[in-house]
Amino acid sequence: MKILAVETSCDDTGIAILEVKGQKSPSFSVLSNVVASQIDVHKQYGGVYPFLAKREHEKNLPITLEQALTEAKITDPSKEIDLIAITYGPGLEPCLWTGVNFAKKLSEDWNVPLVPVNHIEAHILVNFLQTTNYKLHTNLLPATALVVSGGHTQIILMKKIGGYKILGETRDDAAGECFDKCAKILGLGYPGGPIISKLALENRGPSSIELPRPMMNTKDCDFSFSGLKTAVLYADRKIENKNEDYKKQMACEVQQAIIDVLIKKTIKAVKDYKVRSVILGGGVTANTELKKQFEDKIKKENLNINFIAPKPSLSTDNGLMVAVAGYFNRNKKVSAKKLEANANLRVE
Repeated sequence: MKILAVETSCDDTGIAILEVKGQKSPSFSVLSNVVASQIDVHKQYGGVYPFLAKREHEKNLPITLEQALTEAKITDPSKEIDLIAITYGPGLEPCLWTGVNFAKKLSEDWNVPLVPVNHIEAHILVNFLQTTNYKLHTNLLPATALVVSGGHTQIILMKKIGGYKILGETRDDAAGECFDKCAKILGLGYPGGPIISKLALENRGPSSIELPRPMMNTKDCDFSFSGLKTAVLYADRKIENKNEDYKKQMACEVQQAIIDVLIKKTIKAVKDYKVRSVILGGGVTANTELKKQFEDKIKKENLNINFIAPKPSLSTDNGLMVAVAGYFNRNKKVSAKKLEANANLRVE
């Protein structure tokens, strides 16, 4: 089957086409995966403006679709596309509705069924694309999934595909949002995560900066990053000479504070629920240092578990992750008339 997927939950317009062969042991072939970024539109504001993002999605969707169909060599979608997968939540409501309405129109025009996809589940399931075999049903589950992005930070117990329980989540800012806000305080630009990661890598000397690790030692699996952002603000106000060395040191400490909390909480969940795997998903998991330290921690504690993380291009929002989730939810088709966006959709 060929699945066309649409992703517009935030500021990236993603359309992908995935071909799936076989049933008991399916193989995935990526025919196209096109993403139109809006970073240049939003960076002047230091964050995403929903109605600006909506306008850009409206402009980008037809162009992205045409490119995706061309790359996949599909000339007659009504005959060659078997399923349309669409992100319907969670996310920014104006953006979600833009994608949903676009997908509904395609479904009606092509007479192709629709499958609604949960954005958080898609971040988890995109990891299945990279497996060389189909053992995820057996020896890799149950798993602890850490989904961490600009809008979400959640630890999820994954008992099976479609069976999830949220073990913990942020009580205020998401980790990616904290990266962005700290970068803004330091005058580094937007998006903050990649910039802070790059500067942290360039830091060579020992740092005299110490930032808090909020909620790191609490007995739950919840997070809080607003206090870290505030600590960066107060620390930055005390510095007179804000040279490049200072910015590199601060970037390194911000990154390490976030990594420490994410790993500590996730490993706690691993031990509490005796899972077989850790699965990462979301834009922040493109961070190389986060993945390295996760692997080091698993090795140091002799945890006999699998560590699964998407490659950077599949960590950030894209249509391909929606296509994979669409495949696993292929029996949950809905009519175009009944499909609605749900900005506050939960993965449970």
